[in-house]
Amino acid sequence: MPATAKPAAREAAPRAPNDLQPYWMPFTANRQFKAHPRLLVAAQGLHYTSIDGRQVLDGTAGLWCCNAGHAHPRIVAAIQAQAAEMDYAPAFQMGHPKAFELAARVAALAPGDLDHVFFTNSGSEAVDTALKIAIAYHRMRGEGTRTRLIGRERGYHGVGFGGMSVGGIANNRKFFGPLLSGVDHLPHTYDRAKQAFSRGEPEWGAHLADELERIVALHDASTIAAVIVEPVACSTGVLVPPKGYLRRLREICSKHGILLIFDEVITGFGRLGTNFAVDYFGVMPDLVTAAKGITSGTVPMGAVIVRKGIYDTFMTGPDYAIELFHGYTYSGHPLACAAGLAALEVYAEEGLFEKVRALAPYWEEAAHSLKGLPHVIDIRNIGLIAAIELEPIAGQAGKRAFDAFLSAYQQGLLIRTTGDIIALSPPFTVGKREVDEIFGRLAAVLKETR
Repeated sequence: MPATAKPAAREAAPRAPNDLQPYWMPFTANRQFKAHPRLLVAAQGLHYTSIDGRQVLDGTAGLWCCNAGHAHPRIVAAIQAQAAEMDYAPAFQMGHPKAFELAARVAALAPGDLDHVFFTNSGSEAVDTALKIAIAYHRMRGEGTRTRLIGRERGYHGVGFGGMSVGGIANNRKFFGPLLSGVDHLPHTYDRAKQAFSRGEPEWGAHLADELERIVALHDASTIAAVIVEPVACSTGVLVPPKGYLRRLREICSKHGILLIFDEVITGFGRLGTNFAVDYFGVMPDLVTAAKGITSGTVPMGAVIVRKGIYDTFMTGPDYAIELFHGYTYSGHPLACAAGLAALEVYAEEGLFEKVRALAPYWEEAAHSLKGLPHVIDIRNIGLIAAIELEPIAGQAGKRAFDAFLSAYQQGLLIRTTGDIIALSPPFTVGKREVDEIFGRLAAVLKETR
């Protein structure tokens, strides 16, 4: 188009882009998508609107993040007002009031002495930040040999090199070289033969935490900085921790002076019906990573919540000196802080976490009603999360669940799949009627799935 030409007038109805090729989509089968695109053009409450005008019930809260539902007017207004007032403020050696206000609100929600908040822009950044804080903390204490990090098989901690290194999902690791050195992994906690169709926390498996003692014996505690786990391993397919497992991890970490990090990017801000999974399980870590629900998915933001003693360890030396050489251009971005403050107000004023707690038993019954349907080999649930695991097609791992995903979308339901596992995690504004709709539509899909 010539430089002097006027842009075309905006059309009333959304129009599909005329070229899908330039955008390399994340975690997507790009060739399949671009041959059969699924485009969303609007969202309100519990539903997306597709480009062909269909209403799609959101069974996944976007990507585990839109906890208050879509386009909540209180959050939308806060973002709009902040953009008009101040679009950006530098985060290094400067600040703006909403960043301090949001940090105080988050710290007040966190239990115990989890009193300090470092803002990031995603869960991936939060994880890498937490790992760096853990290693630096030990160095500040004169234990600079503590650099080893312990993750867990099937764990997901984002896509930074630190998060990939401590993560344990094979496809997220194998294409990218040796990753960080000095990393080891606990075994995952899932055994279908002993845990299939458990409701909530499985009875079997707490002893798997004792594998940390073996790792300590192998490497020596003096080399280990931190253990990082998701309290509920969601992205890998909703692996609920066995009863007593997390408490045993805490005991072993405390015994050997190892920091325990809970990755609560998904479970934080109400997904289990409590402020954090820390509250649900009654186990206190040393650092908590968060993101997603902190702004109800409206503006990218993440955080690391740190115990007071760790923060205080850094607050030494001259008062003009930087204590931690780490941060991001967009740490505590004004729009994200405005969205976060509004989201926390919505959660509290509308009692959304309490609503999750009240709805969880009904959700559990609805999820387990799918037992016995074709190809269903396990169902797992906790809080407002569920997973339906399907028997793989021989030689075509992941295809059966992906086919179910495509079919569900055509029937007006958005689900998420990982391998042959269907994951569900709707907004907290869902009610019993929508729960019935989610599992009713999914049941119809599974009955048709080959």
